[in-house]
Amino acid sequence: MRIGILGGTGPAGTALAARLASVGYHCVIGSRSKYKAMEARDEQVSRFPDLSERLDFGDNHAAAACDLVVIATPWDSAATTTQEYADLLKGKIVISMANALVRVAGEFQPLLPPRGSVAAHVQAAVPGCRVVAAFHHLPAKELGHLGEPIDSDVLICSDDAAALATVSEIVAKIPGCRPLDAGELSNATAIEAFTAVLLQLNVRYKTRVAPKLTGIRQSTVAGAPAS
Repeated sequence: MRIGILGGTGPAGTALAARLASVGYHCVIGSRSKYKAMEARDEQVSRFPDLSERLDFGDNHAAAACDLVVIATPWDSAATTTQEYADLLKGKIVISMANALVRVAGEFQPLLPPRGSVAAHVQAAVPGCRVVAAFHHLPAKELGHLGEPIDSDVLICSDDAAALATVSEIVAKIPGCRPLDAGELSNATAIEAFTAVLLQLNVRYKTRVAPKLTGIRQSTVAGAPAS
């Protein structure tokens, strides 16, 4: 599977591309400028030479042409960027990982995008694709530490059960991550908004937190290996 990262030159996009490449996927870092994407790719390969065969770069068109696409743009351009490549994305799984947030007087606060969440807004903008909301709560810095597992659950929601299952399989390959089926795409509103709470905890306790839920047996988690 080739995974394209639209707008993938930011910290979260490049870290996710490197992490997915490290577990066996061929990833393409995309950007409006393929030269900016090349710089981002070269930086990752200089840190992790083993990724050279599986980590590539290109413009956003090249990223959108992949089998599965992640939208890693800022939240307020996620829907418009996706809409630009609607023909290429038709029928494909599109992962939305953006959170609509603003910082007011030192406090992180969630915003309410059109349709209630960034993921739902992307789905409405490109109804022909299969939107899955995922990766909202993974810290970019920890994503980029490829030699270390990420101790976190990943809440995933979608209106397409098969797409949700595919993304769960991808998440399960990331060491330390556990995919959890969080229901239909309408639940992305709560998942995205909760990021403001996590970021506020980071500031208050000078750390980087990630969610880990108790009470769910490993054997019941789709895509995750049984313990």
